[in-house]
Amino acid sequence: MTDTTTKPLRICSFESRRSEETATLITKMGGVATVVPSMQEVPLGENPAALKFAEELFSGEIDYVVFMTGVGTRHLFDVVQTKWPLTDFLAELQKYVIISRGPKPVKVLKEENVRIDFVAPEPNTWRELLETIKSGLDLNGKVVAVQEYGIPSTEFYEELIQVGAEVRPVPVYQWTFPDDPAPLFESIHQTIRGEFDVLAFTSANQATHVFQAAHEQGVFEEWLAAAQKQVIASIGPTATEHLTKLNLPPQLEASPPKLGPFIRLIMTEAPALIQR
Repeated sequence: MTDTTTKPLRICSFESRRSEETATLITKMGGVATVVPSMQEVPLGENPAALKFAEELFSGEIDYVVFMTGVGTRHLFDVVQTKWPLTDFLAELQKYVIISRGPKPVKVLKEENVRIDFVAPEPNTWRELLETIKSGLDLNGKVVAVQEYGIPSTEFYEELIQVGAEVRPVPVYQWTFPDDPAPLFESIHQTIRGEFDVLAFTSANQATHVFQAAHEQGVFEEWLAAAQKQVIASIGPTATEHLTKLNLPPQLEASPPKLGPFIRLIMTEAPALIQR
């Protein structure tokens, strides 16, 4: 790693949607930015699970509906419109208890004038969501539909099942590599060569894709050993938990889990953590 007393902090970010903004923030704060998009959201083909969910909703088989992400919520509505008028679906949705993991689904739901009964507080992980649901609702014997957000939240599902709920996941989109994965693959080799000081993750799914990229390049063990010598930065608890499970625990975690404070935290705290 570089000696940041004389050289700027070299940060590799895997942000996809806000890549330009991320690079600008890092540069403005005096760092050297390498931003390599690690994934893209892809609506599932015909989304059979989403259409099945709508059918179950119309037939009265669901008790509670949990919305996990804003993008997934919007995709779900778009899919439903391929078979039913959205107004009919939204009217039916209003008959059920509506739960949101955080502010992004709330924004989409409010745009469609959908009543929201429960919203999990920050940092909006499945744990806050679970406590919100358990404290306000009887789950025993209830059917809970959960709009998935890429990686299924299996621990969340298991906790719901343990208190008597039946969980019906509704996967609405999946993640895949960017159309051009070459920069991501190159970042794997750059990490091995020691060209970064900080690896910055802004979602759990990014970590999954970066690990997959290292495997696909056939250098996973070398990459992981090199990454463990870097400063690992996480935007929030969900990403931290996932990275820790992958044997790459972060030394830095943003609070609040937002991009600006995240980059500021890295620029302020990472230099002292770097192994010289």
